[in-house]
Order: sequence, then C-alpha cells, then structure tokens
Amino acid sequence: MARATIQDWTDSVVLLKYDQHRGVKYLVYRDEGKHYLEMRDESGTHIHTLELPDGMKLDRTSYEVLLRYVLLDVVAA
Repeated sequence: MARATIQDWTDSVVLLKYDQHRGVKYLVYRDEGKHYLEMRDESGTHIHTLELPDGMKLDRTSYEVLLRYVLLDVVAA
C-alpha cells in the first residue's frame, strides 16, 4: 500500500506551560497500513513523527492533543 495523505499540512498554535505558545504545522498520513502524524516547526524543520494509536486515526481533535503531548513530553524530555 502506498503512502496516502489523510490530512494535508495544517497550521496550529499549541499552548504550552505557563502561557507559552508554539506555532507548528502537521500532516497526517497512512503508510503501509499504519497512520502517522508528522510535525514540523513554522520554518519546516522536522520536529517529530508519531504513529497514531487505532482510536485516534481520523479524529482531528485528537491530533491537536497529540501535538501538545509531543511538544511537552517527547521533544522537551
């Protein structure tokens, strides 16, 4: 199965700790039967790619929650 875009690049402002914000853009795609969320900063530099759990495959609200999780718990760690 070839790579397919589920949600094209979407801009988002993620609320971080202590009233801080970070602008990012993200893409959701399917590759080899798995779903991924790829996050980049505003300049296009790759931040992180996350494999989506089954329950979050097609839920845009979940994508926004995952952005914050990645920035606070994965990237900052």
